[in-house]
Amino acid sequence: MKASELRDKTEQELNDQLTELKKELFNLRFQSAINQLDNPMRIKAVKKDIARVKTVLRALELAQASQS
Repeated sequence: MKASELRDKTEQELNDQLTELKKELFNLRFQSAINQLDNPMRIKAVKKDIARVKTVLRALELAQASQS
């Protein structure tokens, strides 16, 4: 997922996606713990996606704060 795609979404959509990514990360970590993980690089990708979503959310928060 690209940051430009995330910037087009609303704050609610970003929060929903963040929740979904956190659930996916939990499941991947669980699979890793019981040695059933097919692609270990997926954990790294999901962590980066979470960071991207949080960055865009923070940028929206700062933009709203500077407007008011």
